[in-house]
Amino acid sequence: MSKTDPIADYLTCIRNATRANHPRVDIPASRLKQEITKILQEEAYIKNHVIINDGKQGVIRIYLKYDHDNKSVISGLRRISKPGYRRYVNHKAVPRVFNNLGIAIVTTSEGVMTGQEARKRGVGGEVLCYIW
Repeated sequence: MSKTDPIADYLTCIRNATRANHPRVDIPASRLKQEITKILQEEAYIKNHVIINDGKQGVIRIYLKYDHDNKSVISGLRRISKPGYRRYVNHKAVPRVFNNLGIAIVTTSEGVMTGQEARKRGVGGEVLCYIW
């Protein structure tokens, strides 16, 4: 696993687990990953998450959500701002994902939030990823 872009690794772990229809996935923890996971749960893309303290870095256990046909609720994830190319936007230019059917996750001076919430609060920041 690559250690240069932990957010891309986080998204790839979720993408691989949903494609393999796993009920849960364990990901190394960080504060930013915990905030993104909270947003995914608030927006109903995952069932639940648990933070497991192992005395070292810790682990986030994410319980994935599937519909009645056993298809994942998360149909796509895309990393936008990368370590070599950071994407910053002001509050007027925060992107809408699939005409508001998906979410953009933005890290701002007020914390990590969805693009819709950033527009409401009038803050811009770095666009981390799109989830739909």
